[in-house]
Amino acid sequence: MEKVASAVLFPCKYATTGCSLTLHHTEKPEHEDICEYRPYSCPCPGASCKWQGSLEAVMSHLMHAHKSITTLQGEDIVFLATDINLPGAVDWVMMQSCFGHHFMLVLEKQEKYEGHQQFFAIVLLIGTRKQAENFAYRLELNGNRRRLTWEATPRSIHDGVAAAIMNSDCLVFDTAIAHLFADNGNLGINVTISTCCP
Repeated sequence: MEKVASAVLFPCKYATTGCSLTLHHTEKPEHEDICEYRPYSCPCPGASCKWQGSLEAVMSHLMHAHKSITTLQGEDIVFLATDINLPGAVDWVMMQSCFGHHFMLVLEKQEKYEGHQQFFAIVLLIGTRKQAENFAYRLELNGNRRRLTWEATPRSIHDGVAAAIMNSDCLVFDTAIAHLFADNGNLGINVTISTCCP
């Protein structure tokens, strides 16, 4: 039976939504975990929203279920996180619209261990991994004759925020650094999105 199973190719379980791959049974689970045709989950940080749907439905979901998220137009904006001194884990989320795409800006504060909080800032594309490769983003903290900059390729919302934070593949800074750049507990992050040459 094992010989037969290793010779047979099986369709991806997302064949009905467009995936045309056929794989050996041993390759199927790994592929299906990263398949571009699997449903998208709500990209908002935190586990409270269980929504899943197609990429085309993500923006509609965000505008109806998460009305408090502000959207700014243009490739160069300021993401203002208010009350960064709030205790515990906190998320700030904003949308940026430019180049015909929507980007989600996330600043997440986590308590890594007792009394030590870290901030994680990242940009996600409401789009596929392949589309994300066409863009670059820059996050910049400015103030008091100091500048802290992070430049990277945005992640697709398919990958989510948690994986980036786990790998520190984002702008990471602690409370002391946040206070160097904050003004009355509010932190302004300059966000610039640009297109890359293929």
